[in-house]
Amino acid sequence: MILIAAGSNLHFCGLDSQDIVLRAFQALGRVSHLKKVSSLYETPAWPDPADPPFVNAAAEIETDMGPEALMAALHAIEAGFGRRRSERNAPRTLDLDLLAYHELVSGEDEPGPVLPHPRLDARAFVLAPLAEIAPDWRHPVSGERAAALLQAADAGGVRKIA
Repeated sequence: MILIAAGSNLHFCGLDSQDIVLRAFQALGRVSHLKKVSSLYETPAWPDPADPPFVNAAAEIETDMGPEALMAALHAIEAGFGRRRSERNAPRTLDLDLLAYHELVSGEDEPGPVLPHPRLDARAFVLAPLAEIAPDWRHPVSGERAAALLQAADAGGVRKIA
């Protein structure tokens, strides 16, 4: 199972964060097969809750691309929506994260993306949409299911957008 997370808390070219996330998944669908896409969720900005709230979602995809090529495709989609990488955790037009690539586990000292995505198991803004589309997905290191990880996380402020 290949899992992608999306988030946005800045507008771009007249698009609000909800539109950006939905259109980002449409763009992802042009380079992969979208199997499932979650609902949209609104979450407080972190680490500074005074920043605009985020819109988050998750998708399951199929692709023949390897993790490195997929990350390059995700970065290209981000750039197409005006993503500028400045300081860590700054507000952004679009953030696309490769959460998991099948059962692959790789560390920061290895080439390519760190898999599964670091800290995904403690972030309710990632786990809520992930558990919606893949509640039985198991973290390849801990073995915990997405639904159980969400129950253990602080989901305060995470709400599904109607």
